[in-house]
Amino acid sequence: MPSITVEPCTFALFGALGDLALRKLFPALYQLDGAGLLHDDTRILALAREAGSEQQHLSFIEKELRKYVGQELDEAVAQRFLARLTYLHVDFLKTDDYVALAEQVSAEQSLIAYFATPAAVYGAICENLSKVGLAENTRVVLEKPIGSDLESSRKVNDAVAQFFPENRTYRIDHYLGKETVQNLIALRFANSLFETQWNQNYISHVEITVAEQVGIEGRWGYFDKAGQLRDMIQNHLLQLLCLIAMDPPADLSADSIRDEKVKVLKALAPISPEGLTTQVVRGQYIAGYSAGKPVPGYLDEENSNTQSDTETFVALRADIRNWRWAGVPFYLRTGKRMPQKLSQIVIHFKEPSHYIFAPEQRLQISNKLIIRLQPDEGISLRVMTKEQGLDKGMQLRSGPLQLNFSDTYRSARIPDAYERLLLEVMRGNQNLFVRKDEIEAAWKWCDQLIAGWKKSGDAPKPYAAGSWGPMSSIALITRDGRSWYGDI
Repeated sequence: MPSITVEPCTFALFGALGDLALRKLFPALYQLDGAGLLHDDTRILALAREAGSEQQHLSFIEKELRKYVGQELDEAVAQRFLARLTYLHVDFLKTDDYVALAEQVSAEQSLIAYFATPAAVYGAICENLSKVGLAENTRVVLEKPIGSDLESSRKVNDAVAQFFPENRTYRIDHYLGKETVQNLIALRFANSLFETQWNQNYISHVEITVAEQVGIEGRWGYFDKAGQLRDMIQNHLLQLLCLIAMDPPADLSADSIRDEKVKVLKALAPISPEGLTTQVVRGQYIAGYSAGKPVPGYLDEENSNTQSDTETFVALRADIRNWRWAGVPFYLRTGKRMPQKLSQIVIHFKEPSHYIFAPEQRLQISNKLIIRLQPDEGISLRVMTKEQGLDKGMQLRSGPLQLNFSDTYRSARIPDAYERLLLEVMRGNQNLFVRKDEIEAAWKWCDQLIAGWKKSGDAPKPYAAGSWGPMSSIALITRDGRSWYGDI
């Protein structure tokens, strides 16, 4: 039986016929139901602007659910889950359409309103929920991106805050729901082996790579206005940086953890106009090969603007101005059309101060902690040992002490990030969600880069699809006498 008790609720999903809802949210809710984590009385309201019969839309949702859950779908669970669903045609901007929603919500249950919609309508949805009396016992969940810079982000957050206080506002960053990201907290603060050495005295540098093998996947209209910095750095990679770099929180409460993350963001050193040429690289993919097949360049994608200077790749060096991380660079890298799908953090520890082995082996002497988020979630510590054999002398080799989640926990299915996040919303636990001041601090730091690029007028550097980005991204790290871990 589940060890977590969740109270019954009404889950209202705005944008229920969109890609996010169909591909991620309905399957996540189905999995929670299958794990016995949805209360028997929990109901799910699918809200969308599309007219038509309720049965028509519910049948479509069922078809998509079966497609995305795939072979592991349990028919009994599916029927129980589908019986929870009600479809409502709602124009998100019309207050009158919310009356039917209000009639579906029991006064005895809390309402969770999930906004899988453009951020531009968040304020209108909140206002209309309030007008029909649904703001009092409601939690709202906001998807990224929240704005395109600090100013627009504040407008969205302020519009929501008129009707929902911070303690009932949940801003999603799905990376925070990943099992390995959650393990960062346990790895750091439950193991003195790491926490006593988690500072500039023992760590040389840190790499964070989030590589995507796909291109823009038909999202040209959105992506060309955003670019890789707004789409990935401002949220996912900076959140990972915060979890790696933050000081120990006072406890595991939401505000204690988020207080420490905000301190990291505020300690990020600004990048000067001169630093834009040495500390930051932006690129745009051109035609190449992905998984052995030819693929078009960014400017050749369907519906593209052939004059676009939007970046599909960013690599940068970030520095944190505090005692713990003084002099320790954080190298961040993310891009589309990379050789593989890969999300990992590599902690490089410093060499021993006194070296006693053969001089030609000196470059090998380096411990690395590798935290893999995808595709295979796990943690590996590279340590130095002696080569086996009578003829090897004290020849050294680097090998892993490894924890692979799928191998170690064979009997347990690793939940998708959205499953964990939806469950925590239902529990009223905010420690996996992003606070308003976090969003603003991240935007403030990213805005300086966007402004610098705009002022300089430099175009993004081309890189072939299927490569690890522009050559200058390699120069960025080799300039400091280092290299990206694992690049082939």
